[in-house]
Amino acid sequence: MASTTAVQVNLKELAQQVVRRATELGATQAESVVSEGSEFGAQLRLGQVETLKEAGARALGVRVFVGQHAANTTTSDLSPEGVEHLVKGAIELARITSEDPMGGLPAADELGQRTEELDLYYEDVYSLPNEERIAMARRAEKAALDFDPRLTNSDGSSFDASIGHKVLANSLGFVGEYRSSYCSISVAPIATDEAGNMQRDYWYSVARTLGKLDSPEEVGRIAAERTLRRLGARRVKTQKAPIVFDRQTSGALLDHIFDAVNGDSIYRHASFLAGKLGQPIFGKNVTIVDDGTRRGGFGTRPFDGEGVPTRRTTVVEQGELKSYLLNTYTAKKLGLKTTGNASRGLAGTPGIGNGNFYLEPGAKSQEEIIKGIKQGLLVTEFLGFGVNLVTGDFSRGASGMWIENGELAYPVEEITVAGNLGEMFANIAEMGSDLVWRGSIACPTLHIEGMTIAGE
Repeated sequence: MASTTAVQVNLKELAQQVVRRATELGATQAESVVSEGSEFGAQLRLGQVETLKEAGARALGVRVFVGQHAANTTTSDLSPEGVEHLVKGAIELARITSEDPMGGLPAADELGQRTEELDLYYEDVYSLPNEERIAMARRAEKAALDFDPRLTNSDGSSFDASIGHKVLANSLGFVGEYRSSYCSISVAPIATDEAGNMQRDYWYSVARTLGKLDSPEEVGRIAAERTLRRLGARRVKTQKAPIVFDRQTSGALLDHIFDAVNGDSIYRHASFLAGKLGQPIFGKNVTIVDDGTRRGGFGTRPFDGEGVPTRRTTVVEQGELKSYLLNTYTAKKLGLKTTGNASRGLAGTPGIGNGNFYLEPGAKSQEEIIKGIKQGLLVTEFLGFGVNLVTGDFSRGASGMWIENGELAYPVEEITVAGNLGEMFANIAEMGSDLVWRGSIACPTLHIEGMTIAGE
């Protein structure tokens, strides 16, 4: 434990040292990010290891401002000579870049970090020997293939784990750090029917700690069930019908809404929600929240990529657009305040990232929602990409299950579902109670009226 603490202190000191050196060399403002991490990945197919990856990395990035000129540089050479070269290079680059009056660090009074326990890091993620990690992937695949004789092949299984440590410091006196961990297991079995037609589906589990990861057998079972139900898939006629989006596909829809409220899209007028702050945009049953403080969340951190404390922001409340999601730069562009959503890697300027972005759930289970539909479609997978963020027009290939008299009747494929994001979220008839966090964006089952299904 003492050696780990020493590494943390060294990274913290290094980040502060870089900032000090940048200001000594003429930077009016400076920001430094140091990160280190380890990752493991095993991909198997039919029980055999196809790829095995284990790597560790440590790197440094610096952003400097010389007046209204800015530059960024990065390096993995953390020797004194490498750091000096990095900082001098950033200063030289800044002197020849164009001025940007909107650039700069956040105001000093906006800086800070959350102090409560956020449950982002668990040592058990890296406690398993490699043989056991590989065995977990193998067990998931075996469970899937043993489930039914029609499961004849596999597109592979995997086990991944990573831990990370990040430090951010700037010339306004901010210094913060946090550690995080992640692990996942997945499998994608292939089923074959009597005519030789094949179908593939998948399932996975992800967590910050091994203790919350689903068992390999559970992951394999669900993957098998999802794959088998796709056998015998057919197309349906082109029509308008109620559509139910399961959690996987409704989350993809919500991801598009995040892109639409992203400050970059807003100030560039590249979003159908630009200029609509304070206006009703969706149905009154829709409330969307971005919460960077949720304990153990995949989008949780104590501070954002600029050293601003993360927070809970209500983006849409009962259908009304209450807030965009902003970093310092986009906030200045729009005459607003940052929402603590700066996203910062080592290279480049800060972007905008979500915290834990979700649509508040309803009261019904997915099964109860389906029971209330006489004829419609349950969408379980999207294919391709077809969203115009400027207009909100949406059209994507899809597959799923046809609903007849409140029951899943048969699988459907080679269709396209189309509508407009604004109209779709205005026409949500019901949302499920099944809000489950499997990433930093989560959405329950959604039942949406008035969409077009393009098929035969």
